[in-house]
Amino acid sequence: MTNSNNDEKKKSREFTWKEAIIMCLWGPLLLIQLIQTFFINNFLGLTPIFIVGLIIWGLSIYFGFVPFFTFKKRGGVAKGKSYVETTKLVDTGIYAIVRHSQFLAGILWSLAMILVTQHWLNLICGIPVMILIYYEMIRAENDLIKKFGDEYKEYMKKVPRANFLWGIFKYLRRKK
Repeated sequence: MTNSNNDEKKKSREFTWKEAIIMCLWGPLLLIQLIQTFFINNFLGLTPIFIVGLIIWGLSIYFGFVPFFTFKKRGGVAKGKSYVETTKLVDTGIYAIVRHSQFLAGILWSLAMILVTQHWLNLICGIPVMILIYYEMIRAENDLIKKFGDEYKEYMKKVPRANFLWGIFKYLRRKK
């Protein structure tokens, strides 16, 4: 093995059995929510809650897809590599508001499905999904600290993990 292959091996992290279990839990639960959303919506007939759910769903789509473009453009991703293979810390655009846009998107997506369907099964599936995604967000954060070091720790002081409303407030205060 060459030195560059050894370096790559050191950078890659082992996938643990805990992560496999978590993925096996939240993946199917999210799928159940998604399937149910196609068959049941506005179960309780609470239109304002349904509308809030649709707005949150739209936000989740935004937070979920913007990183594809942001990382490719600003993350120092090599041509032909996945958008997540960044070499630079991205702290502009959406990442000036929240540190974990796509995890936030998963949480918002699950919450939106609860509000859109207004059904107990989506609530029972959705709460563990949101908790497990948040746990994964924290685990990913530890990986990013290892990858970017003190630069990431400074970034953590400025930008919230997932609270985009607080993130917008802090961003506007930094701009003043």
